[in-house]
Amino acid sequence: MIVTITPNPSLDRTYELPALTPGEVNRAAHDRLDPGGKGVNVSRALTAAGHRTTAVLPLGGLSGGLLSDLLRRQGIDVAAVAIAGDTRINVSIAEDGGSLTKINAVGPELSPAESAALLALVRDTQQIGRDTGNGVDWLACCGSLPRGLAPEWYAELVAQVHSGGARIALDTSGPALLAALSARPDVVKPNREELSEAVGRQVTTVGDAVDAAGELRKRGAQQVLASLGADGMLLIAEEGSWYGSAPVAVVRSDVGAGDASLAGFLGAGGTGPEALTAALAHGAAAVQLPGSVMPTPADLDPAAVVVTADIPLERPLRG
Repeated sequence: MIVTITPNPSLDRTYELPALTPGEVNRAAHDRLDPGGKGVNVSRALTAAGHRTTAVLPLGGLSGGLLSDLLRRQGIDVAAVAIAGDTRINVSIAEDGGSLTKINAVGPELSPAESAALLALVRDTQQIGRDTGNGVDWLACCGSLPRGLAPEWYAELVAQVHSGGARIALDTSGPALLAALSARPDVVKPNREELSEAVGRQVTTVGDAVDAAGELRKRGAQQVLASLGADGMLLIAEEGSWYGSAPVAVVRSDVGAGDASLAGFLGAGGTGPEALTAALAHGAAAVQLPGSVMPTPADLDPAAVVVTADIPLERPLRG
């Protein structure tokens, strides 16, 4: 059992069109409406891969009800805190050349009572798992914190999850990430920009990313799963360090690709080069699918993934 927590979920509307022309009427060739938010996407990817998962999230308004309905239709258990504000709606515009324009709404503000209820719901979900014999192996806490939640909220959550006997993966950034490190999350998953922000310097080579990830481990992270975009991924842990890459012919949409990677990593045990291989296979498959569609086992090509302990430290990162 893997539980996800998404403090600021969304409905994600994606439009696909040949090219976006600002200031004019643009007609989409295709469009999709998907449940969104990083933790929600992790649950969707886990379900697509055949894992059991529960999505814990605050929901409000008509958009919150629709989000819950969409998740249940996909076979995902939903544990929700009812909030006064409306769940946000995000828009993505995907052009044929691979360009993606995203408009993310700020989302609702949670009250102190709603914040406390969300923590309590996570605790109750862990307890229900123990009581029913479906123990929670991992909790994945993902995304930005909504208004009303202090940066220390994730640190409190990490401590609570550990006290309940489970491991926790954290995918966030900025002050929330830094505040949570001292609580020793089992894995954090920054991308290149988030690594740079966390250590206060540019990350321009694979070696820079290794050094930055090592600094996060010194501050408390037990493992760092670092996404380097088209340049692959790093896993830095006490047991060792590995670098991997996966070829992708055509990028259709990178919405949710990092979340698919985290799902693959956790679904494969959440540690070691085998889990890194699974993360890369899931991420590579996700970017070749429309919108935020999550890959199934039939979409994966783990044989195309290359993972090595011989890390190319001098390799420059693109972009």
